[in-house]
Amino acid sequence: MKIVIITDQHFGARKNSKLFHNYFLKFYNDIFFPYLEENGITTIVDMGDTFDNRTGINFGALAWAKNNYYDRLEKMGITVHTIVGNHTAFYKNTNEVNAVDLLLREYNNVRIYSSPEEAMLDNLKVLFIPWINEDNTESTFSSIKNTDSKCAMGHLELRGFRAHRGCIMEHGFESNLFKKFTKVFSGHYHTRSDDQKIFYLGNPYEMFWNDVNDTRGFTVFDTETLEHTHVNNPYRMFYNIYYEDTDHQTFDAREYANKIVKVIVRKKSNAKKFEKFIDKLYSVGVADLKTVENFDTGNPEEFEAFESEDTLSILNRYIQEAEINLDKSVLQNIMRTTYQEACELI
Repeated sequence: MKIVIITDQHFGARKNSKLFHNYFLKFYNDIFFPYLEENGITTIVDMGDTFDNRTGINFGALAWAKNNYYDRLEKMGITVHTIVGNHTAFYKNTNEVNAVDLLLREYNNVRIYSSPEEAMLDNLKVLFIPWINEDNTESTFSSIKNTDSKCAMGHLELRGFRAHRGCIMEHGFESNLFKKFTKVFSGHYHTRSDDQKIFYLGNPYEMFWNDVNDTRGFTVFDTETLEHTHVNNPYRMFYNIYYEDTDHQTFDAREYANKIVKVIVRKKSNAKKFEKFIDKLYSVGVADLKTVENFDTGNPEEFEAFESEDTLSILNRYIQEAEINLDKSVLQNIMRTTYQEACELI
């Protein structure tokens, strides 16, 4: 049997942004639900962080999630196995109070896993592992030790995998903890990364600038062969446009409507022509536009930011190259969290 795995959907993201919810919906309407229907999918595994804000829910975001996702899955008769992630657990030290359990009780087709539990997916026994914290660490380790499941699926924070492009997570649990399994799938990190046994599947869509040009989507898993394939999301939110005296008259700006755009200037010989280029982008209705014209720090010996890098990559590389007597991975994680919280305010 083939099932679909999806993770880190973050309904209500970016302060319940209508722009982002419309972007999410295009993926669900055009890619996700047509695939489910055309391939007769009856089971979905949601590996955590279904909702974005662990301390509360915007009623508009909840209505959006129910109308555009959960009601549709219920009508289709699809069973949804939902694992609690760190964004859906109210407290940081326990999963006992969590958003998915509280918000989705009306759906008989949704099964919630707030503690480690074995479940059957067709004829395959799988160990579901929710977010590991102070309250459930011992029981999680015990479940991993005692299970005879070939596969585990969870919301894990393991070292040695990409948290996002350009940043390898250097803290978290050791991957050797899962060496007994044939395959392990996880959410939490939003970019795809694997060591041939443990697979971080990435989230379905771009949410921040560090996601630009990073392939997203969902995963199809065969419970008989244990093989998996990705179904990619072709839609993007973030775009880098490189300006090199580009002719505004022949430049097609239509694909940037309702997108977040950064114009990186490599060559600008005529300021008026550049203004017309920018005006053309505004005329199609870009959601947000920034220009980057000069990375010269005035001292070639100092740290240099490259035009192709996003803000978070620059910060991570700066920390990595800095001569400081601190745990750089902890500092990078603080900067990542702070950056994403700052993005929520925009």
